[in-house]
Amino acid sequence: MFAPRTIAWPLVALFTAGYLAPYLLPTTVGRLDSGLPLTTTQAGALGSALLLSSASAGFVLASRVERIGARTLARVGLTLAALGYGTAALTGSVPAVVVGALIGGLGSGTATTVAATGIAAQPDPHRTTTLGLLGVSALAGAVYLTVPHLGPGHGQPLAAIALTALAVWPLTGRLPVRTAAAHRPLDGTRLPHRRSGTVLAAAMLCWSLVQNALWGVSGRIGLAQAHLTEATVGAVFAVALGAGLLGVTVAGAVGPRFGRAAPVGGGTAVIAGCIVLSASAADLTSFAAGEIAWNLLYPVVLSYVIGLAASLDPRGRWAVLVGSASSLGTAAGPLTGSVLAERAGFPAMGAVLAVGLLAIAVPMTVVALGAGRRSLPVVEIPVETTRAYDTTAAA
Repeated sequence: MFAPRTIAWPLVALFTAGYLAPYLLPTTVGRLDSGLPLTTTQAGALGSALLLSSASAGFVLASRVERIGARTLARVGLTLAALGYGTAALTGSVPAVVVGALIGGLGSGTATTVAATGIAAQPDPHRTTTLGLLGVSALAGAVYLTVPHLGPGHGQPLAAIALTALAVWPLTGRLPVRTAAAHRPLDGTRLPHRRSGTVLAAAMLCWSLVQNALWGVSGRIGLAQAHLTEATVGAVFAVALGAGLLGVTVAGAVGPRFGRAAPVGGGTAVIAGCIVLSASAADLTSFAAGEIAWNLLYPVVLSYVIGLAASLDPRGRWAVLVGSASSLGTAAGPLTGSVLAERAGFPAMGAVLAVGLLAIAVPMTVVALGAGRRSLPVVEIPVETTRAYDTTAAA
């Protein structure tokens, strides 16, 4: 399917290292809650702070990667990730864990930003993006299956992220010191299509918030409302993650054959239905159907949003900024879901989230229609939108 010589494997590896922390956030937060003297709220707040630190790197570095150099920034990011997460994994001091998580989050965001801008310059960015999504999904799945067998403690998922950063670091030698466009003054170049980019960034912040609002409480829905065991809930999430891999593969195969407006708008509407089904699940069948369908569709829609963000600026700045805005939504999602579920119950929470998602689909579709009428180079690079898999709720 993929020609090895045409793939920028260092960027795929860097993408995987940068995205792994958000993908492992639920088990990380669950382990912090059970392994340290932290309340559930405090552990969740620390996870949100990690994502906010990651998002800040994207906002700060979006237009500076070419000037500083991809190799330098990638090494800085991976070093920060290894040191930050490694320190947090090895210490039992809460202040040290907090500082380590924040430093690690900054490193993850830096690595993701470098990967995003580098993928934009590839002759086939969609292929590289697809491989990156496959890589991080597969690695996260392996960690989810392995960590429960490694005993108690907060350090295992953090150590996995740190070790991944160390493993990827040698590959940065194949990244350019400066990109081909480094001689151009990007910092002084006006961002094109500011209105469309701003609308898309705001919509993606809310889109990601909705996704994570439900993911943050999905484990509790399975345990408390659908009356499933922890093992059954974990199995459903494992199958759902596999469906996500299938969705990424389908998205890569289909490409832009149907444009972007229909997949973005229609796909988001179908995801809203999956949210309602999952939030109102009362048995295994409905719970599994909602979660698996959601994970199958999510990466398909995301791939078109990625291309939409990239089409607004071929240099990748809007894609990085949209991704960072999405990270802010990711950070706020679990708290939003918890508050809604506590005050209104799971079914009502799902209905509220679904209505909000349908409203968000409208401006996203409008931006996609406008982009489809412009003759811009089509490039697709990753945005940091990650759902929180609450597989540790029972713990």
